[in-house]
Amino acid sequence: MHIEARSTAGGICPGCGNWSRRIHSSYLRFPADVPSGGRRDALCLRVRRFLCPVISRRRRTFAEQLPGVTRRYGRRTERLRSTLAAVGRALAAGRVSAWRACSACP
Repeated sequence: MHIEARSTAGGICPGCGNWSRRIHSSYLRFPADVPSGGRRDALCLRVRRFLCPVISRRRRTFAEQLPGVTRRYGRRTERLRSTLAAVGRALAAGRVSAWRACSACP
């Protein structure tokens, strides 16, 4: 399955907190996502780069963030991150239980 998403709002500069609608450029991100119906999804996000409205700032451009979908520099969606964390916790709990049972053996 191929999913494309695009945002239409502006962005908030992470450095100064000012709102900007001036688009500098855009690029594509392909974060990994949870499979749907046993098939792998190809998520394609068009992320825009904005110009900071404060001219004196050293960092002039910033990329929009999609809250609830990805994190900054993230390669996975939040859904996949939470799923992998739950699997890791379940495996760790099972390993601790097995270790405790084994250490009680003579």
